[in-house]
Amino acid sequence: MSEQGKSSASASAAAPLPGSDTYKGWLFKWTNYLKGYQRRWFVLSNGLLSYYRTQAEMAHTCRGTINLATAHIDTEDACNVVLSSGGRTYHLKASTEVERQRWVTALELAKAKAIRMTPNLSDESEDEVPASKSNRNEIQGTLKILVSKLDDLSTCNDLIAKHGAALQRSLSELEGLKVPVEGGEKIKAVNERATLFRITSNAMINACRNFLELAESHSKKWQRALQYEREQRTHLEETIEQLAKQHNSLERAWREAPALASSTTRAPTNKKGSERPLKDDASDEDEEYFDAMEDSPAFITVTTQRRQSQSSLSGASGGNAYDWNQHDHMSPSCNDVSGKELQPRRQRRTRVPDKPNYSLNLWSIMKNCIGKELSKIPMPVNFNEPLSMLQRLTEDLEYHELLDKAARCESSLEQMCLVAAFSVSSYSTTVHRTAKPFNPLLGETYELDRLEEFGYHSLCEQVSHHPPAAAHHVISQRGWTLWQEITIASKFRGKYLSIMPLGSIHLKFHSSGNHYVWRKVTSTVHNIIVGKLWIDQSGDIEIVNHKTKETCTLKFSPYSYFSRDVPRKVTGVVTDSGDKAHYILSGTWDEKIESAKIIQSSRGGSGSEGKQKTIYQTLSPKLLWKKYPLPENAENMYHFSALALTLNEPDDAVGLTDSRLRPDQRLMEEGRWDEANSEKQRLEEKQRAVRRKREADASDALDEGREYESYHPLWFHQRRDSITGETHFAYKGGYWEAKERQDWTVCPDIF
Repeated sequence: MSEQGKSSASASAAAPLPGSDTYKGWLFKWTNYLKGYQRRWFVLSNGLLSYYRTQAEMAHTCRGTINLATAHIDTEDACNVVLSSGGRTYHLKASTEVERQRWVTALELAKAKAIRMTPNLSDESEDEVPASKSNRNEIQGTLKILVSKLDDLSTCNDLIAKHGAALQRSLSELEGLKVPVEGGEKIKAVNERATLFRITSNAMINACRNFLELAESHSKKWQRALQYEREQRTHLEETIEQLAKQHNSLERAWREAPALASSTTRAPTNKKGSERPLKDDASDEDEEYFDAMEDSPAFITVTTQRRQSQSSLSGASGGNAYDWNQHDHMSPSCNDVSGKELQPRRQRRTRVPDKPNYSLNLWSIMKNCIGKELSKIPMPVNFNEPLSMLQRLTEDLEYHELLDKAARCESSLEQMCLVAAFSVSSYSTTVHRTAKPFNPLLGETYELDRLEEFGYHSLCEQVSHHPPAAAHHVISQRGWTLWQEITIASKFRGKYLSIMPLGSIHLKFHSSGNHYVWRKVTSTVHNIIVGKLWIDQSGDIEIVNHKTKETCTLKFSPYSYFSRDVPRKVTGVVTDSGDKAHYILSGTWDEKIESAKIIQSSRGGSGSEGKQKTIYQTLSPKLLWKKYPLPENAENMYHFSALALTLNEPDDAVGLTDSRLRPDQRLMEEGRWDEANSEKQRLEEKQRAVRRKREADASDALDEGREYESYHPLWFHQRRDSITGETHFAYKGGYWEAKERQDWTVCPDIF
């Protein structure tokens, strides 16, 4: 109560009298059942009630704003105020009843002023109000309440008029009677009071009449808005039905004319290499259509004139991906990114046990959480897939052949295109993967040794637990090294969960010394509470070659139901150190990426935001990357890709801290989920016990005045990057040598 008293005093000091334009003070706002009421600084100004955590936040961060013109103000008890606006309800509490009454008076006056200041719309403009902003159920409920209130006001209006007339008649009769002087004076005083009552009643009746007129006009407006919403919904349903019919007819027409489609994609040349193409090829080869990049990330369609020799046209018109260096000695498998390299390799497994059809009882989970600390609540494996976050990080290498091919590129700009395609390809496995991976234990590792098959080996280690961070290092005998440190930051926003990977990804090619750096985009998991889970990627990736200062900017467009763009769309532009564009990239992050060489650019008209457009004319796009199809029966195997199916394959030669040896993960993969839950809880408690012992040892060392050596990862150490200037965990060596000797004595016991 002392804190409430302080807030009352500060509010009284800071708040002017109600009725002025601005009213400020402290109130307590209900947040949730864990935190209850929290003290917030409220500011009432121009019909808007805004609140902040502190007075200092007024300069930069507003926590919320309530429009009083459309808000309903109610009082629960002596100190509580309830504001309802736009489908949301705010529960506020003042420190005293007097303070609450001040706020209520100020809010009512501000609401009345805001309603008066709202411009009246004409009938035509009211019909055009987008009714989608109002909730149909809320409008209907409000109309019912308003009708009942109008009936009550009409009844009171009639009663006041009736009783007022009767009182006037009675007083007039009294004045006509012969009474003593003293009695006459009293009757005169009563008559004056009755006159005042009549004036007040008339004023109230007029106010009621105005309210009736205003309410009736608003009810008509709401009815029109509701009717508009119904018509718009019907129109939208009809439009979607027409689009579906057109889509089906287009698919049917395309299937019925395969010969025509194939003839328009071929570009044969005459035998003597004449500069004049065949008659059927002129329209297809001389004009290509492509989406051109503007300075702002928007697109228009332009016609492009081909300016290549006939030999290059015939070479590019085939079904294979674009051959960047036709004069070098690439093997056919390197030039074709649609298939894996055909080399002798170890036989890997092609399936995992089918996912059990276990129902998820949310109440049983919530029941086990009662009375426990949030950090100690074990999440069941029902939400997981039988892979750890370290293994998911290793899945970035599924399309490693893009880097093998990029290492052989002589042009750094062409190399940048392949690196960009590789950065996009890492998201292709996430489109159906809605289950979360296991959180690695501190010191947990994962190796992927593909030296004999694909010329690279990879190592991940969980280097920090709070915040969770993983370090990853890959070295390839085919001319490149990749390393990254990823920290996951997540934020729950009610209906969806945003996952923001923090940290940089570094890629260096041995022969050229080109050093590329980029960061990952934000992943969003939708329908967390209700509905079917689905994942979207959104944001921008900027890839920088720190040796040549060339850049590639990729834009991942967020999904929108009303957008005409292709879902999961990715677009980008590759520019040199002088900011001149050379290549356009386009495609989707779940299917393929293409590139097109820019042959000419020109300035166009202004866009919708007033920016001048840059129109790029390009050659025909070339395929850089295409997603591999999922294995058969993938929907029953957690939608794993061919690589993901092999990640948790048992291997006796790995280190003792490898994710393959994690017992709860192995039990889940085998379908023994009850045992996996018990084992998962045991491992987490074991990790907490080790952390408590480490903290106790540090405290003892501090008391004794001796130096305590904190936890350090086994295979990685911190250093400052000379390129970015950031501190990150780098591989310090020793793991693969220990594996060759099969000496794992340095590995801690974490399982």
